[in-house]
Amino acid sequence: MPGIRVSDAIVLDESEVEESFLRASGPGGQNVNKLETAVQLRFDAARSPSLPEAVRERLARLAGRRMTREGVLVITARRHRTQERNRAEALERLAALIRQAAEPPPPPRRPTRPSRAARRRRLEAKARRGALKRLRAGRAAEE
Repeated sequence: MPGIRVSDAIVLDESEVEESFLRASGPGGQNVNKLETAVQLRFDAARSPSLPEAVRERLARLAGRRMTREGVLVITARRHRTQERNRAEALERLAALIRQAAEPPPPPRRPTRPSRAARRRRLEAKARRGALKRLRAGRAAEE
């Protein structure tokens, strides 16, 4: 099956990604007004059989404004002068976003308390530091 490998577990079928080409602004010389070098990639994440439900939800949060209400992820690449390079960049950005969404979130932090010995060591260090400062204060008054 030809596909776009995102990770070991996720491979998107090429038919799930729709590409359209449009005229780009920016560098391109005379070509900028006559060639359609910018790429708009559309990926229907909401209906994609390739994505697990958890990844789909995280992708929606990560995508933000790039995702439509219908769950279609839209990525536009127009940085390069050629259609091929813009196409490759758009696909890489899609893969990177899905890869980021595929990473499970870290478990929540469980609050811990310092041990009794740690509290004792901290207070002893504070007492030593205070004693040192008191010694210095006495010496400054003598001079």
